[in-house]
Amino acid sequence: MKISQRLENAISKLYTAFHTNTLHPECRMSCAVGNICDNTTTWTHLTNGHGSLQLSYIGQLNEAFGRKVFGYSPSELLQIEAVFLTACGYEIPLAFNAKKPKDPADKELLFNALCAVVEFLCKLDGVPNVMDYSKLFEFEDDRPKYELPAFA
Repeated sequence: MKISQRLENAISKLYTAFHTNTLHPECRMSCAVGNICDNTTTWTHLTNGHGSLQLSYIGQLNEAFGRKVFGYSPSELLQIEAVFLTACGYEIPLAFNAKKPKDPADKELLFNALCAVVEFLCKLDGVPNVMDYSKLFEFEDDRPKYELPAFA
């Protein structure tokens, strides 16, 4: 399956962040979108609140002009971050007294949140979820329907 460059880049950055322990939902440079945006906070100017789906004035302008940030529109970036934070167990947008996980650095929590993000990224690009291996276990007449792809 062929995937877009933006999807490949995003997954690669999130993979690296997860395995180098530089993924943290509460930090705007280390959250899902912060990592996709090369650990910068430039994306935060697109919204007035971390986890909010509402574009700021700057976000609306960039959206209207069709600008992309690391391949994604401003509204797509906000949706990606909302998926990540929600899957981590946060009430969004983030607020001091809002619901949040006990340990936001928990690897299992982050893994599950990244699975949700990758699924959403694939949906944005109109491709099957690259992390869905359920087809490998489908069978017909006691034989696998699909071959296991060769990994280099």
